[in-house]
Amino acid sequence: MINPVAHPPLKGFRIISAEQYGAGPYGTMFLAQMGAEVIKIEPPGKSAPDGTRHGAGDTARAVGPHFLRPGESTYFQSFNLNKRSITLDLHSEQGQEILRKLAGTCDVVANNMRGDLPARLGLDYASLKSTNPAIVCAHLSAYGRDNARAKWPGYDYLMQAEAGYCTVTGEPGGDPQRMGLSMVDFITGTIFCIGLLGALVDAQRSGKGRDVDTDLLSAAIHQTSYPALWYMNHQDETARTPRSAHPTATPSQMFKAQDGWMFVMCQLPKFWDILINRMGREDLKTDPRFASNADRLANRDDLTKILDDEFAQQPMAYWQDLLAGHVPVAPVYTLSDALDNPWLKEIGMRDSVSHPDDPDLQVLANPLKFDGQRLPNRAAPLLGEDNNAILGDLGYDDDAIANLRKSGVI
Repeated sequence: MINPVAHPPLKGFRIISAEQYGAGPYGTMFLAQMGAEVIKIEPPGKSAPDGTRHGAGDTARAVGPHFLRPGESTYFQSFNLNKRSITLDLHSEQGQEILRKLAGTCDVVANNMRGDLPARLGLDYASLKSTNPAIVCAHLSAYGRDNARAKWPGYDYLMQAEAGYCTVTGEPGGDPQRMGLSMVDFITGTIFCIGLLGALVDAQRSGKGRDVDTDLLSAAIHQTSYPALWYMNHQDETARTPRSAHPTATPSQMFKAQDGWMFVMCQLPKFWDILINRMGREDLKTDPRFASNADRLANRDDLTKILDDEFAQQPMAYWQDLLAGHVPVAPVYTLSDALDNPWLKEIGMRDSVSHPDDPDLQVLANPLKFDGQRLPNRAAPLLGEDNNAILGDLGYDDDAIANLRKSGVI
């Protein structure tokens, strides 16, 4: 377990999040880890004749293949540490009444619903400002709330396709490739919370809330960054490169050592000089093919062959010891090797939490530090775990809560 931060920066702030799956929950987990009380609103589902509920909870709870108990996936833990859970039918009149009461006690209402749903479900500023003028309403959708695609569903992989990622990933001449992780979800969730926090700071000063929006496609396009500017201003379209090489700096790519791949990055001219000195290949300094970065780029195939022959003479560990701290270098690990890397334990990036079904559930630590300390984690909540406590705080007694449960509102 990680030592707690003495003064979590968001302690005292209360956030409702009507969220599902990945992007939104990933972002709000940062807020929960920074000390905010994040109350996750989940659908109670529909009652079946046998008394079970179908369609209940965040769909992420049902994502396999690994489960802590039926309907409680390990996947769900990836995005929902430190949160509370309340089930609430936002389509019902009583559910809307509870939402408004809860919003009156909160600083933010967040959601990552399809673009046409927040207004319909009372999650936007127009719906809640009379209840709480300072409320911030943060929206994350696939394509936005104010355009012809508002009703379109959308997911990370679609955004990678439409934003051009798949045609700049992989080897030249190969089929289009998506990235191995859902990076559009993760960056959009992060951007979502940057906007949310910016609006929250202003609401604390002005007493007036607002809507703040982002969407998966806009975030994905924004991440095209300098290749976008190269194309828009110079009609220079970035293409795939062999060995995942940088488009302009050389050598900055993968090379194969005696026992596996590694990534070497001479982004600056000084690193090229250090590399060939430490490798004992000072003769390359006077080779006119490699005199400048432009020359090395023009002759990248020749340079790759020379360096391949050198790197193949020793295992990765040798090159790591020789170059680490002098030239930017890293082994190309499998996912298992990356997570079992002892360095993660040394820097505190692996953590464990106690879950009712696993007292030593392994999780990742938050990458932020405050006062030199990692942020503490606790297990994600069971579905509706906090119904009674939250509704009790709003003035509902046991009988009223029982009636809400019986009628399917919670």
